[in-house]
Amino acid sequence: MALSALALCARALLKLGAQPIASFDEGTAEAEVAANLYPGLRDALLAAHPWSFATGQATLPRLAATPTADFRHAFQLPAGFLRALSAGNPERGRGLAYRILEDRLHCNADQVVLTQIFRPDESGFTPHFAAALVARLAAEFCIPITENTGRAQLLAAQAEAEFRAARRADSQQATPRAIEDFPLVSVRG
Repeated sequence: MALSALALCARALLKLGAQPIASFDEGTAEAEVAANLYPGLRDALLAAHPWSFATGQATLPRLAATPTADFRHAFQLPAGFLRALSAGNPERGRGLAYRILEDRLHCNADQVVLTQIFRPDESGFTPHFAAALVARLAAEFCIPITENTGRAQLLAAQAEAEFRAARRADSQQATPRAIEDFPLVSVRG
């Protein structure tokens, strides 16, 4: 079942023992806390691991303006960009030296394919990620809503366990990467 930002926050509030919200603009303390904390917590959890549903590749458009120093070209980062995983060329999606400054990627290559973590729509969240996000939201909502630090610590421990389980489930969705160009293996012949 696809969830919305509002549904995720309502589940977190229920887990906390608070009243769920019907809108971020309803004027309650719960709605204000959820509206202010949700976007940052969502983005932080998305950026913390290369989730399969939030990882993609994009060919970046080169900008006319050149960087001041270190690199020859600047490229515009895509909308919804959260974190870079690697930069490469169209034949191989990694291996280029780059630096991200402001909303641009600086590199010496003429073309760049960026492997990135982006912000997907909530409807694309996997059940494991949604459970981890709800647990993290409940932990973060706890002190502003209940002022109960003991409960907040318990919820934080539960959130960490949910995060580990979600990472483990997500990590099993691809072929494990082989070690490439490892000097000790090369020396052995």
